[in-house]
Amino acid sequence: MKKRQILLTNDDGIKSPGLWAAAEALSDLGYVTVAAPRDQSSGMGRSLPATSDGVIRPEVLNVRGRDWTVYAVGGSPAQAVLYAILEIMPHKPDLVVSGINYGENVAAGIAISGTVGAAMEAAGMGIPALAMSLETDQQHFFSYSTEVDFSAAAYFTAYFARRLLEKRFPPDVDLLKVDVPSNATAETPWALTRSSRQKYFVPTAPVRKSWEQPARLGFRVEAELDGEPEDSDVYVLRARRLVSVTPLSLDSTSRADFTELDDLLRSG
Repeated sequence: MKKRQILLTNDDGIKSPGLWAAAEALSDLGYVTVAAPRDQSSGMGRSLPATSDGVIRPEVLNVRGRDWTVYAVGGSPAQAVLYAILEIMPHKPDLVVSGINYGENVAAGIAISGTVGAAMEAAGMGIPALAMSLETDQQHFFSYSTEVDFSAAAYFTAYFARRLLEKRFPPDVDLLKVDVPSNATAETPWALTRSSRQKYFVPTAPVRKSWEQPARLGFRVEAELDGEPEDSDVYVLRARRLVSVTPLSLDSTSRADFTELDDLLRSG
């Protein structure tokens, strides 16, 4: 049987411990090619910036006594996927995995997520895709903290990767988005969820004395659970403390009644 080809990427950068936890977990399922942004690239969504240099540098990293040849890409997570498919890998991958991300990717903010964006880019190429994220404290979102335990998230990475490799999914399931609670174990149950409509990651204004000063927008996490649908990714992750598994579609069309909408648009 031909060995399965798995492309692994992320948005935290090539040296992220979350990436390497996923690499180890996936190595039992097939040959893993690691191609990820050279730099921290969180929040880049599915963007393909014209300013990216596109430089690809092979590197050898030693992870727990094992040498891996990896590819650091001068570009966004979505661009890392494209460079890997078009230039690095000799054959189209059977599966693309993005993650494991420091921090959950839930609710309306998923369009901003580089983790989800990379998986969506793969799905757009007709490849099964998995976006993996681990809930962490906000202080760890842009870090390479070794305080974060990725073992449970790595287990679920392998679990859902295996399913994507072995099963045929319905046509409208283009990728799976999986969010693992910070206190999860391999025995934690999982549940299918919908993407919440709430903001969750609320932007905050920078603190500066003048607009001439360079400054970055901030954010705070606000999980509103009162009135939140019990099948949403936010509720399942934050209230039920289960692994949230959200099937996503590349079809972003509203599910509104088109007859009603047509009448609204045409009426005087």
